[in-house]
Amino acid sequence: MIDLRQTIAPKSDQLNADDLIGGPITIRVTRVSLCAEPDQPIAISFEGDNGKPYKPCKSMRRLLVSAWGPDGSKYINRLMTIFRDERVKFGGAEVGGIRISHMSGLDKPITIALTVAKSVRRPYQVKPLRDEPPSTPTAAAAPTLEGVVARIEGAETEAELQAVVGVAGRLADEADRSRAREAYRAKLERLRAGAEGEQARAEQGRGEEVEGF
Repeated sequence: MIDLRQTIAPKSDQLNADDLIGGPITIRVTRVSLCAEPDQPIAISFEGDNGKPYKPCKSMRRLLVSAWGPDGSKYINRLMTIFRDERVKFGGAEVGGIRISHMSGLDKPITIALTVAKSVRRPYQVKPLRDEPPSTPTAAAAPTLEGVVARIEGAETEAELQAVVGVAGRLADEADRSRAREAYRAKLERLRAGAEGEQARAEQGRGEEVEGF
């Protein structure tokens, strides 16, 4: 496999949403620092960040405080899964942004109301992530189509479904990736129809490309 994701990584001093086009990643926090930038006052360094820390937006900072508390020094060694959310808007246009889907240290899913537009707040849910001790990185086992489809069918939210994309992208056979894409699109349609119905489809559109696999 020739992985092209490194060739499209944006040049920056921080992690960007475009860095996650290939799929979500789970990061382990190594340091939390204060920055002089008023719009991005926090930098979260993590293992393997190559000098590009994650600088969460205000909504995700509120989520972090709600889930892990206000003391950033206590975030060290904790895990979170982050992904690119295509629906994040800036100036009225969908430009994509980084969102958190799973966090360690949670006993159960948490839901908080986050601002998505001026005077508009919507519930946002984060799932627990099993906290494992740091270990020497090893090659990940190759996923199977059966395992990927099972994770797709088991997803209860769009964030959980999006988190499967990175795994599906590692399927070795193109026919398997094609079947995984079909399962992804079908599950996405069912989630949107069941959760928000016609309103969700009107807001989010239809026929998205499945990035990452």
